[in-house]
Amino acid sequence: MGKLLQNLFVASILLLLGAGTVSGKIVLPAYFTDNMVLQQHAILKMKGHAAPSSTISVKVGWAKKDYSTVSQPDGSFLVEIPVPSAGGPYEIHLSDGIDQLQLSNVLVGEVWFCSGQSNMEMPLAGWGRVMNYEQEIADADYPKIRLLQVKKKMAYTPLEEVEVNHGGWNECHPSTVPDFSALAYFYARGLWEKLHVPVGVIDCTWGGTPAESWTSQETLSCVEGFQEKIEEMRLNGFEKEALMAAYEEDMRWWEMGFLSQDAGYRLNKPLWAYAYHADWERMPVPGNWEQSALPDFDGVVWYQVELEIPAEWAGHDVSVSLGCMDDENITYFNGHKVGEGKGYTTFCKYVVPSELVRKGKNVLTVRITDFGGEGGFRSRPEDMYIEANGVRMALPNDWAYHVGMEVGSIPAKPVSPENSGYPSVLYNGMVDAMTDFPIKGVIWYQGEENAKRAESYAPLFQALIADWRKQWGYDFPFYFVQLAGYMQPREIQLDSQWAVLREAQAEALHLSNTGMVTAIDIGDPYDIHPKNKQEVGRRLAALSLADTYGKGEYHMPACVGYTIKGNAMALHFDSKVEAKGDVVKGFILKDANGMYYPAQAEVDTDGKTVVLTSEKVNIPVAARYNWADCPNGNLYGELGYPVGPFRTDK
Repeated sequence: MGKLLQNLFVASILLLLGAGTVSGKIVLPAYFTDNMVLQQHAILKMKGHAAPSSTISVKVGWAKKDYSTVSQPDGSFLVEIPVPSAGGPYEIHLSDGIDQLQLSNVLVGEVWFCSGQSNMEMPLAGWGRVMNYEQEIADADYPKIRLLQVKKKMAYTPLEEVEVNHGGWNECHPSTVPDFSALAYFYARGLWEKLHVPVGVIDCTWGGTPAESWTSQETLSCVEGFQEKIEEMRLNGFEKEALMAAYEEDMRWWEMGFLSQDAGYRLNKPLWAYAYHADWERMPVPGNWEQSALPDFDGVVWYQVELEIPAEWAGHDVSVSLGCMDDENITYFNGHKVGEGKGYTTFCKYVVPSELVRKGKNVLTVRITDFGGEGGFRSRPEDMYIEANGVRMALPNDWAYHVGMEVGSIPAKPVSPENSGYPSVLYNGMVDAMTDFPIKGVIWYQGEENAKRAESYAPLFQALIADWRKQWGYDFPFYFVQLAGYMQPREIQLDSQWAVLREAQAEALHLSNTGMVTAIDIGDPYDIHPKNKQEVGRRLAALSLADTYGKGEYHMPACVGYTIKGNAMALHFDSKVEAKGDVVKGFILKDANGMYYPAQAEVDTDGKTVVLTSEKVNIPVAARYNWADCPNGNLYGELGYPVGPFRTDK
């Protein structure tokens, strides 16, 4: 019996020791892992949790001395450690007297935070498949380049910790790079090839997101157009249930106003869906309407097709497959709603109940709403069919259509708190907790999602840059990509929202320590995600190397003034320019009546002047260059970088 009591006593002591060990476990933020890169010449803020009121000892491989502090009663601690010049690998060892933690293969070098929406997120493989992606992945063996990917996370207030994918930092290798930001990787590769120091890149991205979701509430409350929303969030305590209730009320009012503006509705009934309208104009389907019947149109379009249903299908359920539609759709069969879908990547297939299916002629009506960018059917022809009793029939490829309303008549749609575009949710969930980790700077590729509100982007984008610098605590370099060419090419497109957005992006160059590269010349009219991310990464790296590291040159020629003589306008640039091709393209001239016409352009002998004329313009008053969604300008500087879009009549 005495032996049994002794064993129980020993077991109890072991359990107590085990409990103490658990409570004393050292926990660091998710971005502190093996294989990490630390920013050289910075102060590393090593924070975490350990046993309460314990002495935390930190040994770093680059220093002879140890660093220590005492944890708070809640176990939190912070140790600040100077980081030396580039080098490594090193080990970092932590102890609280009970638990120990070791980080291995740690490098010191240059760390860049890479953020934005889908063109920054776009991976080498996966849905991205950049140009020559298979070979690029096979060649991506750079152990001194390290990759960290922040996990997508939304929050209504700033989180104390971020989550990361793939276990934290990883060496760049063909097995680790396929799902990583292609642009971040190509940028890191460009730095490594010239600097020959370790480079860490942090992929913090989310496709289809606006700038306001990446900006703190504190800053948004000072930006015009967002004060009311931030105040609403505050009054609702930043609680999801209260925010959702407010959103649903807003949506009820919005939908009432939305339907009242659509000519296809009367008394909230789909008037145009009840019968076939043979007198409507025709459009090929599938396809985006901007590329066929309705260039530059955003709004509501009603599509119709008359179907001949065989007798054996009458009284049976029928499946209607329509593929993907941009942005939202409501689908009717013989005037009855059979389904609706939201999002241009949502595959839509609806079941028509048997009681609606009749022998002979039936009417299929699809109401598509596009809030910006392309609109219509993004489907493949093989995705568009009707099916019953195991028999499939392809839908016709020529549909009737009629415009219900233009986007200018559509009030701004409320954003759901569950949407990644809700104000501040990505800053709170993915950025704020990273601001204790020293970085060299930021590269940014975003703007497509804000194009429908391009006029408000300049102050918002500049506020975001100032916001991040404030949160990190220093004025780091912030380099960004001007949007690539996209959608139907047009020579004159004065109402291009993408052109206005690009101009708003360029306005951020008035902030100190910023830089811009343009991707306008390497876009794709049919793909919002152009595949040549290698060149975008090369340009960003060249800009960064020149401006941050003093290596090489980077300069995009800029128009600095103009003079008018007779029927000619001479544009003056700050450096020499030249056309890639036999003639200079991309310029339009404005006459005294306010009309624009394509311009003939010639580079003067000094190389810094471009002279514009037009047979239709006797008195030129203004000029624009590359002012369209997807322009064709071909003017470049001596270093091979394209001239960015601009206008003299701002």
